[in-house]
Amino acid sequence: MEHILDILKERGFIAQMTFEDELYEQLKNPTTFYVGFDPTADSLHIGHYIPIMAMAHMQKAGHKPIALMGGGTAMIGDPSGKTDMRKMMTVETIDHNVECIKKQMSRFLDFSDDRALIVNNGDWLRHLNFIDFMRDIGSQFSVNKMLTAECYKARMATENGLSFLEFTYMLMQSYDFLELFHRYGCRLEMGGNDQWSNMLGGADLVRRLDNEKAFACTFQLLLTHDGRKMGKTEAGALWLDPKKTTPYQFYQYWRNVDDKDVEKCLALLTFLPMDEVRRLGALEGAEINEAKKVLAFEVTKLVHGEEEARKAADAAAALFAGGASAENVPTLEITSDEMQADARVSTLLVRAGLCKSQSDARKQIEQNAVSLNDQKVTDPSAVITAADIGGDGAMLKKGKKGFCRVVVR
Repeated sequence: MEHILDILKERGFIAQMTFEDELYEQLKNPTTFYVGFDPTADSLHIGHYIPIMAMAHMQKAGHKPIALMGGGTAMIGDPSGKTDMRKMMTVETIDHNVECIKKQMSRFLDFSDDRALIVNNGDWLRHLNFIDFMRDIGSQFSVNKMLTAECYKARMATENGLSFLEFTYMLMQSYDFLELFHRYGCRLEMGGNDQWSNMLGGADLVRRLDNEKAFACTFQLLLTHDGRKMGKTEAGALWLDPKKTTPYQFYQYWRNVDDKDVEKCLALLTFLPMDEVRRLGALEGAEINEAKKVLAFEVTKLVHGEEEARKAADAAAALFAGGASAENVPTLEITSDEMQADARVSTLLVRAGLCKSQSDARKQIEQNAVSLNDQKVTDPSAVITAADIGGDGAMLKKGKKGFCRVVVR
């Protein structure tokens, strides 16, 4: 059987790892590993999807994943990739977000018979004694070495600098690894490459205090071919929650990726065999659109289920090729009372998720990017009428690829 690290390397997941030869040997046997998830929102987004897919590959190869919810570390906030301190969240908000993310995780991993675990680090971090923690754990860390970490150096160069609160984040995340090793025999932390410094701290802590083998392995971030982060839409993040990003919007995002990114996305975001990934990635000209349809369908199927993926594909065909029923086109239902209160096209653009704000909607209208029933909307104050909606609904369109059917219920 092909080694799991070779599988992950071939598909483009691996960025860095510690003690590579030792890790190859370790993963010849079933190994418990973990990935941390920061509950700063009540849904996972596409940035979490790379580690989730890697966890699924690892589980298929016989290893046991732990999805670690950051119910404790979220009270501090990870400074990595941030130019300012995160907004403080209440315990109630954090716990709510953790519960929402737990439900989402069950779609991607098999939790039956303890084949995978969901654990909350709030169970141990929220009750630590500060003096005991600093004596036992803080004494193992060199401030000089910590300050060389990119996440700290970048923050110290900003106007507001780095708070001591955030400076302790590395200690907390490292302690997570030690706690998971003690509780579950976990020997490997995996995660995004922006977590490399924090992950090194955890693996080193287990080796120092317990004299046991422990490893860190990071994944590539999801970037376009020219180095930009993927998963950003005009309406914000590309969420895995269908209420935040509809299956149709999700499908359309992948249907419209750059030609040069198709093969990478197929390898990272689907379970298609690599021979098929390479075949689809090699298509050129108009044929690459077929590869994009496969990509969009496969990723949407994994995230939202096959039925929703088919609905999204049918809606796209109806809108762009006239080849299917329009019943699956994204639909915004409004009441008669809502129409009387505010029937502005700009409001409906926001409610439909086609624009992120009223000002954005007005700007799109002023730029002639909005149409209603194939008629350009030129007045930012324009309203939609009952006659516009009729019996079948009104088709609201922004740009070439943003659609929503408006109906009255």
